Amino acid sequence: MKKLAIFALCMVFVLFFSTWVWANSNGQDIDLYDTDDQIPPYTVLRGIITYVGPFEEDTEHQFYLGRQDFRVKITSKGNFYGKEFDLENIKMGHPLYDLDLRVGQRVLLYAELSGEEIINIGIQSYARDYYLYILVGIFVVVLLLIGGFKGFKALVTLTIMAIVIILGLLPLILKGYNPLNLAIGFSSLIAVLTLFIVGGVNNKSIAATFGVIGGLIVSGVLAVIFGKVAHLTGFSSEEAQMLSFIDEAIKIDIQGLLFAGIIIGTLGAVLDVGMSVASSMAEIQKSIPEIKPLHLLKAGMNVGRDIMGTMVNTLILAYTGSSLPLLLIFRAYETSYDRIINMDLIATEIVRSLVGSLGLILTIPLTASFYILLMSRGKKREENG
Repeated sequence: MKKLAIFALCMVFVLFFSTWVWANSNGQDIDLYDTDDQIPPYTVLRGIITYVGPFEEDTEHQFYLGRQDFRVKITSKGNFYGKEFDLENIKMGHPLYDLDLRVGQRVLLYAELSGEEIINIGIQSYARDYYLYILVGIFVVVLLLIGGFKGFKALVTLTIMAIVIILGLLPLILKGYNPLNLAIGFSSLIAVLTLFIVGGVNNKSIAATFGVIGGLIVSGVLAVIFGKVAHLTGFSSEEAQMLSFIDEAIKIDIQGLLFAGIIIGTLGAVLDVGMSVASSMAEIQKSIPEIKPLHLLKAGMNVGRDIMGTMVNTLILAYTGSSLPLLLIFRAYETSYDRIINMDLIATEIVRSLVGSLGLILTIPLTASFYILLMSRGKKREENG
């Protein structure tokens, strides 16, 4: 059984790697900057604030509050390193666009180039990545200290997941391939790699893999059915609307992208449930080797029900939390229930939450049943010598 599982894992990896190579060699490429206009090349530079002047209010213009002078020093390595520029910071009275500058602050700059010279430069945003790297470092240290070797394996699977999505899933979607099929396929690959790396090649991981893939397929089918009958467009977010303008030559299936997002958003919770149920059943069997399959199945289902009660809440609350500003707008303007429930955005979130939860719930009996099947086959082989 272990050899069969390893062979299946290798075949799945080879299949997806071959598909990725074929798609990248034969697919259509998107040129985001295909234009006949002569636009100067630009680059993003890093800088540090060395001087900030006083804020000067402006009462004559209604579109911004005022301005302040500041000086920035380029810290990016290259021809512009160490150069300083005197710039202007305009505040419009909106926290999303206004920058509160101080000396020593790291910022990103937008620079237009003409040859090796900067012809125009302005501030783009705060340099937030420095603090994000610190947070990532804290996360890795805590994960390794508490999780030990298990934590290291979780870190490996997290890295693999990021590589698969960034280098595999996203480029293929941009080349015009069906997002839903890609999401189910790559999610299955992530599930196989994650469960086998974390849990090892054994009945526990194999049962969890079948249960997770089954749950993902159910979520995908339900997402398509109810997404179609509810006429969900996929254009409920600004980002989805922007995708329709990136290139006329490529038609990304925005509705399929919505369904793909549902699958990927469900993957984490389904992985957690599948492994938890399979692991608990393996520990019970280890402690009570003579336990009957029916009793073990009931035990696995009981554990799954306890996990389900909290995990479904987690999934729905995660989607609710991301929509909290919108819910506050509805409450503040006393929008009618009929209007709210029939909005594309709200219907999309409801389908996303419930379809993901249904996939999660069905993962429990699927995982438990597959584990019993594998256990029964193992006992039959032992009896037959």
